Amino acid sequence: MYAIARHRLAMARRPIAARTAAGALRHEGDRSEVLEHRPEAASSARRTTQAAMKRWRVDTDTTESVTLIVSELVTNAIEHADPPFALHLRRETQGGAIWVGVTDGGQANSEGAWTISCSEDEHGRGLAIIDTLADSHGIRTHRNGTTTHWARLTT
Repeated sequence: MYAIARHRLAMARRPIAARTAAGALRHEGDRSEVLEHRPEAASSARRTTQAAMKRWRVDTDTTESVTLIVSELVTNAIEHADPPFALHLRRETQGGAIWVGVTDGGQANSEGAWTISCSEDEHGRGLAIIDTLADSHGIRTHRNGTTTHWARLTT
């Protein structure tokens, strides 16, 4: 069963490039990383994100916003979705917008341990944070059953 899930994730990892005004597909320096289904995955995703932002010479404020969005998306995937997980980072060549996505195995049958252990007022702010920081965000459900939660920020 895990082999099937990995195959579904590989299919979902096919590049989704940002479109320029002329309609051509353009992006640079794509970065994708498979993440483990563990709380430590958020920390790993933050490190990967910060390294990509540094490589792309993104300013500090944008780097902090992108890193926070990635942390929220990964945490949501760990708490609410089935594995496997992957982080995707993309920078558009024209305009320099940053696109981030977290692909997961789809909705889990039960909530994660952290969500279950918290009172109602201790969780549930992640999407509000993403909505505040991102220019746009959404969900893409793939034919293979995986789901990508994404956000786009203009630099």
